[in-house]
Order: sequence, then C-alpha cells, then structure tokens
Amino acid sequence: MATFTLTDGWTCGPFRGPFAAIGGPADDAAVSLPHDAMRGLERSPDVPARGAAAYHPGAAVSYRRRLEVPAAWADLVVRLEVQGAFRHAQVFVNDQLAGSRAEGYARFWVDLTPFLVEGVNELRIETRAGEDSRWYSGAGLHRPVVLHVDPLVHIAPDGVRVTTLGVDAGVAAVEVAVTVANAGHRTATTRVESTIDAPDGAGLDADSSPVTIAPGAVTTVRHRYHLVDAALWSADSPALHVATVSLDSDASPEVDPDPRIVPFGIRTVTVDPRRGLRINGESVLLRGACIHHDNGPLGGAALPRAEERRIALLKEAGFNAIRTAHNPASPAMLEACDRLGMLVMDEAFDMWTRGKTTMDYSLDFPRWWREDLDALIAKDYNHPSVIMYSIGNEIVEVGTPHGAALNRELAEHVRALDPTRPVTNGINVALAVLDEVATNAGLNEGMANPDQPFNALSASESATRRIEESAAALDVVGLNYADSRYALDAELHPHRVLVGSETFPAQIGTLWPLVEEHPHVIGDFTWTGWDYLGEVGIGAVAYAEDKPELVGLEREYPYLTAWCGDLDLTGWRRPVSFYREIVFGLRTEPYIAVRRPSRAAHTVALATPWAWSDTVSSWTWRGLEGATVAVEVYADADQVVLEIDGVEVGRAPVGERMPRVADLEIEYRPGTLVAVALRDGAEVGRTSLVTAAEPTLTASADRTTLAAGVRDLAYVSIELRDAAGVLVMDADVPVTVTVDGAGTLAGMCSANPSTEERFTDATWDTFDGRALAVIEAGEPGEIVVTATAPGMEPARVVVAVR
Repeated sequence: MATFTLTDGWTCGPFRGPFAAIGGPADDAAVSLPHDAMRGLERSPDVPARGAAAYHPGAAVSYRRRLEVPAAWADLVVRLEVQGAFRHAQVFVNDQLAGSRAEGYARFWVDLTPFLVEGVNELRIETRAGEDSRWYSGAGLHRPVVLHVDPLVHIAPDGVRVTTLGVDAGVAAVEVAVTVANAGHRTATTRVESTIDAPDGAGLDADSSPVTIAPGAVTTVRHRYHLVDAALWSADSPALHVATVSLDSDASPEVDPDPRIVPFGIRTVTVDPRRGLRINGESVLLRGACIHHDNGPLGGAALPRAEERRIALLKEAGFNAIRTAHNPASPAMLEACDRLGMLVMDEAFDMWTRGKTTMDYSLDFPRWWREDLDALIAKDYNHPSVIMYSIGNEIVEVGTPHGAALNRELAEHVRALDPTRPVTNGINVALAVLDEVATNAGLNEGMANPDQPFNALSASESATRRIEESAAALDVVGLNYADSRYALDAELHPHRVLVGSETFPAQIGTLWPLVEEHPHVIGDFTWTGWDYLGEVGIGAVAYAEDKPELVGLEREYPYLTAWCGDLDLTGWRRPVSFYREIVFGLRTEPYIAVRRPSRAAHTVALATPWAWSDTVSSWTWRGLEGATVAVEVYADADQVVLEIDGVEVGRAPVGERMPRVADLEIEYRPGTLVAVALRDGAEVGRTSLVTAAEPTLTASADRTTLAAGVRDLAYVSIELRDAAGVLVMDADVPVTVTVDGAGTLAGMCSANPSTEERFTDATWDTFDGRALAVIEAGEPGEIVVTATAPGMEPARVVVAVR
C-alpha cells in the first residue's frame, strides 16, 4: 500500500453550480489542508445562526485538486480517505460523483478506481455548512485527506485490529486481527506476517500464517500473542507497543508488499458499581474536561500540533480525561492522547431524530447513523486512550418509549462492533421530562440558579421513571447537570454506574467530593476544559452598566467565544483551573485571584452557572491605589491570612461561600501580596503576587525547532512583562506580528471573548497582557517572528525549520 497525504495543491472557492460556471473560471484561492473555509468570513450580528456560530455566516465551498494517475495504477485499487468534511460532502472525480457523506465529523472512504483515467484527473470536494450546529463548526475539509493506492490483494482499510484479551499473572494476551481483501478476478494465496515491538523498539514476538482468498472476498486472519511482563498503557504511563503487519509479496505479484504499522496499548477497561472504573485492574477517577473541536485562531482546522498542544496543556492543568463534545475526535487528537496519556470519551452525536437547529444532523440521522457509528469505531479501535463510547448528548427523545428503543439499538450496534469498551450517553434528565412541565419557566430558572429546579427536576419521580429504560441499556449512565441523582441512584438502582458527563465549572468543589464518596460515580467532566468558538458568552459575567443583550443564553455581537473554559482560547489557565486543581488534590499551594477593581462599582446583571467570578491573578492596578479590592484565595485549608509587604491586612475563613474559597476585601496598595493558608492554626501553604513595574513587550515560542513539510506549528506568546518577568495585565496595547523567512503567520488571537478582530489579522490588542501568534513552518530554514507595539521596543523570537 502506498499512501499520499494530499496537503497541498488545493484551491478553495464558493460553490458554483453548472450554470454559474458559464460565466468563466472560478477565482479560487490556493489552500493547504486541513482548512477551515468559515474562519476568514465576515462576521455579522445578522447571520442566521447568531451567537451559536460566533456570528459567522454559513459557507458552501468547492475544493479542487489535480491528481496525476500513472499507467502503473491501472490494476490497482485507489481510495480516498476523508477524515472530516463539514458538511454534506460530495466527492467528484472528473465531474462524476464518487461518494458522499452527510456528517461533518465522520471519517469516510471513497473508491476512486472506477472514475480515474490515466494522466490528469480533477478531484473536487464540495461541502455545505450553515444553521446546522449549536456551536462554531467551521466549514470545508477541516481534517486531512489521504490517498491510498493498493494492489488487488491487500489489507483492507482499517484492516488491522489489536485487542487486549486479558492480562493475568504478568502475561498479556493480545490478538492481532487482519482483514485481507481480494479485488482481483483470481483466487490468491498469500501469507499474513505480524510482529510485536515493545515501546523501546525491541522485538517481542512474531507470527505468520497462510491465507487463501477467493475473488471479491474478504477474510480475517488472527494472530494471538502472550507477552510476558509487557508494559501496560495507562494515563500515568502511556506505553505504546507497535504491531507491524504485512502480506508476503513473493506469493503473488498482486499482493501488497507494504507493511501496516499500528501503535497500540496493552490495557483493560472495566466498570462496576462497587469498584467504579478500573484500568488494568487499578481504580481511576475521571478528572474530565468537555472540549469542542475548534483550535481557536486556526478555526476548525485539525492540525496535528494544534491537537497535541491542547491535550498537553489540559493534562498539565490536572485533567486526565476528555469528552469530545459532541462529535468524534480527529485521528490526530487521538494519536496525541495515546502518546501523552489522556483518557477519551469519544462522542458520536448531538442529536438523533429531534433537531436542535434548523438544518442539523437530525435530517440525516435515520439514513446515516449506522455508518457513522461504524466509522467512529473503526477509527478508534486501536487507540488505547479511548476508554468509552458516547452515543449521544442531551438527546431529547431518550425519555420516550421509542427513544429508549432507539437508544438500545445504538448501544447494541456499538457493542457488536467493539465489546471491549463501555457505552454511555450524556443524558440531560431535565430535558427528558420537559413535556411534563407546564412551561419552560422551571428550566430557565434552573439555568440561572442551578441549586433550584434544574437539578431538582432531574431527581423527580417522573425523571426516574422516564429515563429508566434508556439508562438500563447503557454500561455507564452519563448525567448532564444532574448530580442530584448520585445518591438517589445508588439506592434505587444499585447496579447502575454513573458519570458526571457534563457539569457546571463553579460546582466542582461540591461535585468532586460526591465523586469520591460514591464508588458508582466514576468521574466528572466540566463544561468546558478549553474555551471555544460559538455559544458566545455563556460563561461571561454580564454587567448592567454594559447594557448586555441576551440572545437565549448567549450574548450579543461581537462576542466570539463561550468564555467558560478552564483554559482560555490561547491556552492560558484561568483562575477556575487552579481552583479545580486544588479540589482534585493535585495542588497544595494556594492561589490568589482578584476581582477586577475597575468593575467593583458595577452591578452584575447575569452570571450563568457556567460563569466563574470576573477575576485575574494580578496585583497591578495602577491608578486605583486606596480602592477597596475583592480578593479570592483558593486553598485546601480552614483559614487564609493576607499580608502586604509582611503586614497582615486581612484574615478570613475558607468555605463560607463555596468550598476551598476564602473571600476578603482589602485596600489596594502596590507591593507584595502574600496569602498564607492555615489549618488548625498551622501554615500549610503560601503564595504571592507582586506589583509589576513598567511593561516591556516580550515574545516566546513554545518550540524553537519545527519539522519541514508537515505543517508544523510554533505558538508564540506575546506578553507585557516587566524586567522581573511579572505579567502586566492592566496595560493592554495593539501588537503587530511580522514573520520573515521559512514560515508564515497561520493565525493570531487574544483571549478576549468579545472582539471584532479576525484570526487572519496580524494586529491584535493584548487582553490581560497577552496575545498569541501561531506560526506555520515552511521549507527548511529560519523563521524570525517580530512583535511590535506603539512606544515599546520590538520583541523577536527565532524558530528553526529542519
């Protein structure tokens, strides 16, 4: 098998039907894949999708590429693997329809063989997006496109599956199943050969067996290995073995000689209500983050380095699991999770037959759900990071008899394809009983105050009855915003295993102790781990003085992001992230967050359950000397003392307003602010903030050496820091970035949730002292990135491309 990742050589432009084409050739732009065709479009408050799409319009686009087919391909099988095309993709070869797919996140294969001619061929892929998502979807070929060229006798697509059958007494039983296809007209006999290599590259074992395949047939060959003292894969120790599988080309010239190389992890996954989730027999609690698929300034484009960076930063922040909300993860993200040790709940759908937006997947679900589940599992099977499949999110119909029957059908379909992983469904219990509520007032009140009807509705007798059948069909019952059921279900359904599949971020201080208390609750997934585009402003604090306009639960234009992530759009940790880390027991040092003094006299008009306090970790507030400042200290303690320059200025108990939080009001004056955490009068930790001096412009890259030819990325943080390195958060300035040499500016942003700046702009205002530039490598050489701001010395960083 030969594979070619079709990254370059594409053009992209607006969709043009045959009559429009009469007017002349399209003036399309050259693009590289993955690509988001929506990212650069003009935002407007009047677009139909409004804040759900971050005020971006829809997009119908055509991608075109020349494909040179040599004479040697005449007796070969040529397929196209499209890893994600948003949405309603149609694949044309020489103007003939070769394949299509409705779902925008499904990986699918198209057989090009019948349509190709020797010489130059035109490949065209059309996509259409608009009013079909509750968040920013992006548009176009947002994941890679790969060309596969196979001999007539070959390993089928996704034709190598590695399964851990069990681990006992230091011996791991591993099966390598190989699916071989014969696309020729003659019976063929060949040999299937496989080897297993350890994580350090040492060969562990090998096997070989003959196989005979009739014309047009597909068959499976299985090799079983028993590996002694093999390294096991886990989130804490992500040991990856490698299976190499090939066919013996000496048996027939029609046989594929190229090996398939498949990384895999040896690990087992079990769940039960007494011991919870166990990986390799060890109990694990899921410290989970829901994440959307976009990559901030890159839009929906799933570049491997962007996916890897997100996972690395989430893990550094204390998460050990992600939930892909609400669509299948990209192959690149799963590869990063395998390498870095991040557990994955991979989710299939946001809706089934009941639509949530005008043109969403509910229109396609009856026709496509089986194929899309097939694609999800074929993509995920060899990834040890994937420990659970979710068949849906807040599916409205799960509380009805027909919806429960459909829920069971989906769950059984998944189990038939992969019996090794649990199946869940993120059930919003309140939605399941909405038709029994006279009005939506109860739901709306619950959204504004989660301690009231929203959670209570989930624990009602009606809710218990309505979700019983759907819950019974699942291995793990996902509960969205329904922690009221944790203790209740332990009593009513002692065989039920639960997970907090979606929870409010500010409630982790009460939720995590519930997870630790109840063995049948295996974890918590906050909404969200990383800020994202669309569903704008659902986590932003709204002040009456700003006269905020609410569009449902979303905010007015020019809001861009949801502003509810533990990490902001640039990957910077917000105060809630450090609070969560303390609650998880991963951080002993306290943390200081200061409510913005400039907002002290303002009235909070709305703070939804997804909002955190409007705080930053800074003790630099020039011009506000003498003002009263509200300080939050997060600590695993019972009391906190605040000092400025060694003098006590405040003392408060921890936990009065919320767990592990002390609230103090003190007078602002420059200096060193120290928080001392006490337990039973003894110090258990301290931390400090220092008032910054005059800011300078700085630039630093997360990586200073990039690989050429693979769209590698460097993330350059542009920050206002004083000579001692203290971040200056109250002196934002416009920053312009230029890139010279062997690279380009792929995108730029700040964390500002409300802005009219564009990701394609080279000038952005810093926000809380920071901006971010994403640099893409070109050919080998040197990249010089220069940041400039009015009245400040330029900052430069050099990145090598090799």
